[in-house]
Amino acid sequence: MKFKYEMIPSMSENIPAYYFIFRKKELLVKVNGEKVFIPLMADPSEIKIQIARKQYFGSFFNHPCYYTTVSADIEPPVGIRFLGLRSLYEKIEEEILWIAGRALQLLIWDELSQYCGQCGTPTKINPKERAKYCPNCHLLTYPRISPAIIVGVLKENQILLANGARFPSNLYSVIAGFVEPGETLEECVKREIKEEIGINVKNIRYFGSQAWPFPDSLMIGFLADYSAGELRIDRTEIRDANWFTKNELPPIPSKISIARKIIDWFIKNN
Repeated sequence: MKFKYEMIPSMSENIPAYYFIFRKKELLVKVNGEKVFIPLMADPSEIKIQIARKQYFGSFFNHPCYYTTVSADIEPPVGIRFLGLRSLYEKIEEEILWIAGRALQLLIWDELSQYCGQCGTPTKINPKERAKYCPNCHLLTYPRISPAIIVGVLKENQILLANGARFPSNLYSVIAGFVEPGETLEECVKREIKEEIGINVKNIRYFGSQAWPFPDSLMIGFLADYSAGELRIDRTEIRDANWFTKNELPPIPSKISIARKIIDWFIKNN
């Protein structure tokens, strides 16, 4: 990975920088035909857009990276568009997309932590770490990360896939859910599957993880084996769920997601 996450620039401020400029939650990108780019420039005035306070958060190929915002009613000049991160899948380099996701997470945290949650005093940036501190009560506030499990449940040569209530009507994926306070990841895997699908699982093992900036999740992937029970779907969360072999899969998520990586692992190993 060529991105270096840091608090203070380690290179000259005179070299061109990557600007991750957001209008609400939409990212500003340059568009040239079918190609999409993050602006690399010495100063945002090059694209005739007035930004708010910029915040440094790392470097990419030794170019500084800043996140910032613009007014919600701004109209971009020709050749520039504001697009949601999801719409940029497979349109820009994957590592750049995840850097943009990190920028959005930090931006949202920055906006939501302007005041101390304990005493209401305006907060200040902690120069030593990615945190804010209260000059009155000294409370430290760190960027929020919400852990969630995502799990491929296996039964012989089949995988369990579900069409979630918030998915497009034909899209199926593996089971996911947020971790509750005081709960281990393994307990969360068992609970989510039992609540949403009605079955029990065993042999839970780690698969991998992925940051998911919608808005601040960390997806922690697992594989698990079917143990017992019949499919009983929680209709408030799931429209449909079933067992599928690799030769009869329904439409599944894009390759950029850890959900797809779990499904691709299943296809390769069955």
